[in-house]
Amino acid sequence: MRHRVAGNLLWMLADRGLQVAVGIGVVGMLARALGTEGFAHFQYAQSLVFIAASIPLICSAEVVVPRLVASPSAEAMHSLVAHAFAIRLTAGIAGYGLMCLWLVITQQPSDTWIPAATLGTAIMLREPFGVVIAWMQARMHNRPNVVFNLIALAAKAGLIAVFLITGVDLLPAYATAFAIEPLVAAGLLAWYYLSRAPKAIPAYESALTRDLVRDGALFWVSFVMMVAARRADQLILKPAVPLAELGTYAATMQVLDNFTTVATILAAGVAPMYVFAQKSAVAARRNVLRVTGVMAVIGLSGAVILALCADWVVHLLYGQAFGDTVILLQLAALASTLIFADVGLSLLPVYLRRPRWVTLKWALVLATTVIVDTIAVPRLGTRGAVLGYAVANAIAVIYGLILVLRGSRAAATATASA
Repeated sequence: MRHRVAGNLLWMLADRGLQVAVGIGVVGMLARALGTEGFAHFQYAQSLVFIAASIPLICSAEVVVPRLVASPSAEAMHSLVAHAFAIRLTAGIAGYGLMCLWLVITQQPSDTWIPAATLGTAIMLREPFGVVIAWMQARMHNRPNVVFNLIALAAKAGLIAVFLITGVDLLPAYATAFAIEPLVAAGLLAWYYLSRAPKAIPAYESALTRDLVRDGALFWVSFVMMVAARRADQLILKPAVPLAELGTYAATMQVLDNFTTVATILAAGVAPMYVFAQKSAVAARRNVLRVTGVMAVIGLSGAVILALCADWVVHLLYGQAFGDTVILLQLAALASTLIFADVGLSLLPVYLRRPRWVTLKWALVLATTVIVDTIAVPRLGTRGAVLGYAVANAIAVIYGLILVLRGSRAAATATASA
């Protein structure tokens, strides 16, 4: 069993690693093809899609996977997968509609409208068909998903490379290339599941639908706030700075998003053994602090290297047109160390099954981002957004430390009184 768990984890980590590696290359090609202003339009459209894509997370893996593991039969699992798919698809359609409504209300130009509408098709594909990934996780067999992701990534990267080589610089063309990835992945996931699932169409159960929505609601609020917190800066920046500056900031955040993904990979690798397997909450808290310390050191080391190599990284990925990204990347890279610490500290609410704590954290992060950016961006431009990024991450770490240390003192007091 341990070998199976370890093997499945390695496949999951390989999947994330592949996505990061290909993502870096794709972003570099995209930036070179579109230039700073075109890249800014594209990244703004992606931010809108990213936020809207949080709507289908109302029935997330945190709710589905444990239920699938506990399902007594293949038929019960099939019914659960079907109901989760229906919930996610309905929410995905709603998310796409809300995104289009935002585009209308804010009167976005066609350079934003067209890529957003094209990229937005992923809202109705990724999470609904992603329920098959949850089914794979419950069966501890993630290898097919890694293969499918690799095929979909190759299709996207290959098409973008062809466009770049042939000199295509049209936003809709690159948006279409990006939209192909979730379409290919959804098709492969559907084929894999339907070829192995029971053939009967499950009967609709309103009670199961209500349970899935109710149990997932609090996690969903956390996801929505997290996504909004990570993209609110670009929404605030667009009307406040020239498009070229927004493009350089978006390029900075693309590099950092890929860098900080290492934190989630590390947490996924160590949490099951060092935190979630602990019988005692005291031991779990102690290990959370240890894991957080190690992750913070790794994050700081990587951030320093990234800051020192910022000029080389920017010119390698984006080219000379993104020269202003260098200083932004140096500043933001050092602030990204806080994300490594935050990811480590966030293991405690997960261990204790306290989603309300996570929801409150992201509410604080979102509020901090909006407040700091609203004040700083008009005065400092993109550097004001970097300041908001740093302050918001600091708030998240302080909040996490308060939870861990308060719990540790409470546990110590209880032990002494006993």
